[in-house]
Amino acid sequence: MKSLLNIQNSSAVILIALLSACSGKPENKSSQLEALKKEQVEITKKIEALQKEIEKENPDAAPKVKMKEINVVELAPRSFDHFVQTQGSIVAIDNIQMGAKTGGVVTHVYTREGEVISQGQTLAQIDNSLIVRNIDELKSNLELANTVYDRQKNLWDQKIGTEVQFLQAKTNKEGLERRLATLQEQNEMTKIKAPISGTVEAVNIKVGENVMPGLPVFRVINTNDLKASAKVSEAYITTIQKGNKATVVFSDLDKSINANVSFVGRNIDALTRSFPIEVKLPSASYLRPNMTAVLKIIFHTEPNALCVPVNVVQDINGQKIIYVAESDGKNLVARRKVVEIEGVYGNFAQVKSGLQAGDKVITVGYQGLNDGELVKN
Repeated sequence: MKSLLNIQNSSAVILIALLSACSGKPENKSSQLEALKKEQVEITKKIEALQKEIEKENPDAAPKVKMKEINVVELAPRSFDHFVQTQGSIVAIDNIQMGAKTGGVVTHVYTREGEVISQGQTLAQIDNSLIVRNIDELKSNLELANTVYDRQKNLWDQKIGTEVQFLQAKTNKEGLERRLATLQEQNEMTKIKAPISGTVEAVNIKVGENVMPGLPVFRVINTNDLKASAKVSEAYITTIQKGNKATVVFSDLDKSINANVSFVGRNIDALTRSFPIEVKLPSASYLRPNMTAVLKIIFHTEPNALCVPVNVVQDINGQKIIYVAESDGKNLVARRKVVEIEGVYGNFAQVKSGLQAGDKVITVGYQGLNDGELVKN
């Protein structure tokens, strides 16, 4: 400790000498300053040497360096997906507006909005009373015509009567059969039937209303057969193919579905410079037509990529920076690495260059670090 006091006293002497030099003659100031600088260098060396001796004799006397606490993750190769993200919507493959095949007054409506129906089920009935009466009358005439035909055929088989009588009876019977089939077909057209199974989304007719052929009276949607539809930039026309893996994200519902691309359009829209894609979706109770969704289409998978949590990548002065922990033989030291990022997927970023397998990436405590700063794991 005596030596330290002597060194401190020497520093005081230097300071006094400097002050005295300021009041000396102008021609001696430069030479005095040079002499004092040399003395200062020598004293500094003595202080450092003495400090090292003290640390050897008493390690507890060494000044404590505050180390920042960190967490690290050892970098190892893993699979990494590259994807394109786009906004889309849910579309029902079977979304049908139904119209009546014939005009007339509605006599019955057998369904209501929200009801689940089956293919071929009758949803409404148009007035068919006149057609039914004509059918009943024609059936009576046909019954008589069949009787006459049977008798004429028996007589003709026995070579009794003329061929003309037999042919007239046959023609009359067949004509009535064709007319009956036509009336029955017309009668069937007065029934509005469901072309698909699904849910009745809209009912646009009421009993007593007069409907016209072709005008929409029902909307039926099959919510078990849905797809996600979106458009993708033409830059990906050669990379996105049918069968590519895709994730359809419903942010508002905090849900997602993994599926595959089921359709890739070949035509580029002249205005948007994009092409359509579709992803067939499995049945899910929360899905509704026209819902918005985010589609993430995977177009390349790197099997041995070096990936880091995306939040550890810092943008400093236009450079991508990641801090890693390295040992200097005695302590852990933070090292600043300039990296190149290949892509981002989910919470991870793929590092193209700047890191290697085995590097210990600092994931906690990296904010505010300096290159060479001592750290503690």
